[in-house]
Amino acid sequence: MSEHLKGNFSHSLPRECPNPLDLEIKSLSISNLDAIVQLDINCFAGLWSEDGYKRELESPNSEFHGFLSPLNPSQLLGMGCFWSILDEAHITILAVDPQYHSQGLGQALLYSLLNRAWECGLERATLEVRASNHLAISLYQKFGFKIAGTRPKYYKDNQEDALILWLGKIQYPQFQEMIANKLVAVRDRLSKSGWHLIQ
Repeated sequence: MSEHLKGNFSHSLPRECPNPLDLEIKSLSISNLDAIVQLDINCFAGLWSEDGYKRELESPNSEFHGFLSPLNPSQLLGMGCFWSILDEAHITILAVDPQYHSQGLGQALLYSLLNRAWECGLERATLEVRASNHLAISLYQKFGFKIAGTRPKYYKDNQEDALILWLGKIQYPQFQEMIANKLVAVRDRLSKSGWHLIQ
């Protein structure tokens, strides 16, 4: 099951970031489990269990990235994960703490996941997203994802349909050019929200 950037979006800067703060996308590990579970509660009211996240972190086929707060290393501001399935990156989760929505963190996480998929030699990326989640759909489409189909009544909490999104040709030069341009845009968006992306 996957969930993507749900919640009410605000346009305010983080209160504790009046000046630019360094922000680094890191590969998460079992040491971050408590922070991951807390972020899940903040974003999804407990979508996945602690054991579920533990399995993800320990799986050799899972890539788990996130932002730790530069002011509080035990706080996770956002996270993203994909499974490597043959030559495909299946994005399972993309979440940003509601307090930090609309600041560019979701874009940065998606960039990080897709760049890692390219580094791993994967050929395509897929995901499911709620049909009503227009903000998340718009974000994915900006990165080149196309709607490939529908999974009826995919989400068990309200029987909502999921849209299947698909992005191909990750190993083509056009993708590498696109992802490089996205990094420039991501840095610019974050800087306007008081963040300095380290990479």
